[in-house]
Amino acid sequence: MLPSLAYREMGLNDLEYQRIEAILNREPTITELGMFAVMWSEHCGYKYSRPILSLFKTYREAQSQGALENAGVIPLDERLGIVFKMESHNHPSAVEPFQGAATGVGGILRDIFTMGARPIANLNSLRFGLIEGRSRKAARNRYLFEHVVDGIAHYGNCVGVPTVAGEVVFNRCYDGNPLVNAMAVGVVELDKIAKARAEGVGNAVLYVGSSTGKDGIHGATFASVELGPDSESKRPNVQMGDPFMEKLLIEATLEALATGEIVGIQDMGAAGLTCSTSETAAKAGNGIEIDVLKVPRREANMTPYEIMLSESQERMLAIVRKGAEDRVAAVFQKWGLNAVVIGHVTDDGLLRVKEGDKVVAEVPARSLTDECPTYRLEAREPEYIAKVQSFDPLTALEPPDYNEVLLRLLASPTIASKEWVTQQYDSMVQTQTVLNPGQGDAAILRIRETRKGIALKVDGNGRYCYLDPYIGGQIAVAEAARNVVCVGARPVAVTDCLNFANPEKPTGFWQFQRVVEGIAFATEALGTPVVSGNVSFYNETPEGAIYPTPTIGMLGILDDVNQRCATAFRDEGDILVLLRADNDPSGGLGGSEYLSLIHNMEAGMPPSLDIEAEKRLQACVLEAIREGLLASAHDCSDGGLAVCISECAIAGGVGASLLLRYSDFEDLPPSAIFFGEAQSRVLVSVRTDKQLRKLEQMAQTHGIRAHWLGSVGGDSLRIALDGEYLIDLKVETLADTYNNSIRKIMSAVS
Repeated sequence: MLPSLAYREMGLNDLEYQRIEAILNREPTITELGMFAVMWSEHCGYKYSRPILSLFKTYREAQSQGALENAGVIPLDERLGIVFKMESHNHPSAVEPFQGAATGVGGILRDIFTMGARPIANLNSLRFGLIEGRSRKAARNRYLFEHVVDGIAHYGNCVGVPTVAGEVVFNRCYDGNPLVNAMAVGVVELDKIAKARAEGVGNAVLYVGSSTGKDGIHGATFASVELGPDSESKRPNVQMGDPFMEKLLIEATLEALATGEIVGIQDMGAAGLTCSTSETAAKAGNGIEIDVLKVPRREANMTPYEIMLSESQERMLAIVRKGAEDRVAAVFQKWGLNAVVIGHVTDDGLLRVKEGDKVVAEVPARSLTDECPTYRLEAREPEYIAKVQSFDPLTALEPPDYNEVLLRLLASPTIASKEWVTQQYDSMVQTQTVLNPGQGDAAILRIRETRKGIALKVDGNGRYCYLDPYIGGQIAVAEAARNVVCVGARPVAVTDCLNFANPEKPTGFWQFQRVVEGIAFATEALGTPVVSGNVSFYNETPEGAIYPTPTIGMLGILDDVNQRCATAFRDEGDILVLLRADNDPSGGLGGSEYLSLIHNMEAGMPPSLDIEAEKRLQACVLEAIREGLLASAHDCSDGGLAVCISECAIAGGVGASLLLRYSDFEDLPPSAIFFGEAQSRVLVSVRTDKQLRKLEQMAQTHGIRAHWLGSVGGDSLRIALDGEYLIDLKVETLADTYNNSIRKIMSAVS
């Protein structure tokens, strides 16, 4: 007999347990119960998010065709495709930051090479609580920040895949619940994409890679509950990674796939053997029978329950043509990896788990996957929305010293240089990176044997989504697209990681639904479909929920990688122009870093976004780069125009002088002109008056505004409004503040 109500402890409710009994027509064994619990968790089954994700057209079509694979694929040309995906490792990183982050990198890489793609890049999006100060909470946040970055660096550097881009954001809403989103990108020949299907009755089921241990058991269900005071006790749910083993697994898997003898393959990620066997069988409409006694183990006396639910890292499940088992196994064994036939494909549609001669689990494969119950949860707008949106940010007092404000913004860890982070990452391994972290608004990689390049960027703003989830979702897409455009790439597709609080609370589910609606609208309008992604719920602690935080991973394509653009100001005398399509009545002060940092307020409406105007702006910038007009380009975002200009000056080591007019900015106050985060704006520079005239004509053709601002030169940043210089700072001062802020915080004694 099962322990009383054991299924509740595994995350199943009463109705779900009754449904399991009806499927099996009996009481489940403890192994079967564990298998259902992990596969029917939100983390694996998307039982709450799936109905909303159908708003993504590409996801909906793939779902209806049963074609959802490990990652999305976008054609680069007639021969090659780009494979990419993003996932979260939030809960594991909250309780064990080094291994939580490291295994997040390892897991997302396996999603890439499982499809036959060579991984060429890692990215990440990280969010932590505030790290300044001597409080216990700040010290904890610094500890999480330091060890998450260390885990990412360790795994990515050791496995030999460059970490080329990312973002780091700090806000008190992430106290105790950091967000660690990992993205990976690979290149595959389009006619050699591997499928995650258990095809061919009688074909062998081959276990390859590392041995199975007790780490990660019930990791999927751990990720489907809120963090609480007992979260430290969940350390056994955090996997342990070995990047050197993963490197061997990458090479062995790609070599084995080249034999043509593998008909299906899947990573043993969340839910381990349970997930990989049930999903591959269900996709092919077949069954699988395995014997857990044949599974390589690194611990003695493991039960079938533990073996089926273990999430030990660096493991794969391959479906191999009957008779070719030894040939394929020999490839993995040559690389020093386990390669053991643990079962075979059947025609009965059942996932049968045996322990020697004893059957310990026998369930329809599709009951674990396709028959996972889904729920349309109640959605209700939070009461705080009306209050925060009613605030007019233009009523905030103007600061007495705009120089001081600019320096404080540049020192803010969210805005400040992330060199302390990126210097720990190897961004040049594989030698395909042509635009490094900090050199442009997105990373650029050259694709070998072609003239093409790809641009990669992750972006999102939880504060905007807190104030208005629908607009915030749109802005996340628009800004990520704008970033790849600023380096000269055409945005083509999105992967996302949707980080939210408890969906079973109506206000939390409303936030999720509205953000997805915003993302769906923006991606369809911009022609950048969502082709892969991940949902992470239950990101909250007893102290409160995180802001709704969608992270957008944008892929852009450069037809000629040499036609690219960087951030830094280039030469003395270059002309500065603001290309803009905004008409925001508050200048984008609502939800701005300025309002939060200087006035300690997170309120107002987020910046407005006209998606059609955004499209025109992006088309103009792309055309200007392809025509060779631009010496530099930088998106105006966090901190507004003054921060944008400062970053370009710091990167180029040269100053600039700007003569602004109130009338060009709808007579907004200086704080809004300097620090407002109005959307659809790009600061560019050109070299000659002739190029300026051509750019102005181009902007007019695209229906956007081009404002002459001033010129590059000198050793100071000087900004005047109607002739009065309100900002006047040495570039050396700006650079010292910007470049050393995080380093100083992290080196301070707690």
